[in-house]
Amino acid sequence: MPSLGLVAVVVDDYDRAIAHYVGDLGFTLVEDLPQDGKRWVVVAPPGTEDDPRATHLLLARASNDDERARIGNQTGGRVFLFLHTDDFARDHARMTAAGIHFLEAPRHEPYGVVAVFEDAFGNRWDLLQPA
Repeated sequence: MPSLGLVAVVVDDYDRAIAHYVGDLGFTLVEDLPQDGKRWVVVAPPGTEDDPRATHLLLARASNDDERARIGNQTGGRVFLFLHTDDFARDHARMTAAGIHFLEAPRHEPYGVVAVFEDAFGNRWDLLQPA
């Protein structure tokens, strides 16, 4: 059965992106390999790095003006990615302490507890504990 393996996120700098996703968001660095003048950089949410069916992020450095213009706006300002958690309060507190910018207070919805945040590149995410 097919699964979604990678989602590419356009960034301006590999090392800054690794520092943010690994250091601030708590992801795991899965791969960082040289590739024809670029790098193949994959990060994974905590605890999913060894799960072959989990979706990971490919951090793709913008290489031209069109790509640079899309950094942080790959979805026209809508929430782009959904980071699931099994403990919203724990992860919200940890991320806030790490300087993650939440755009709203946590709210309870029929589908779970959620709050929108921006990553260091301007992409909007939902931190979501499903109901």
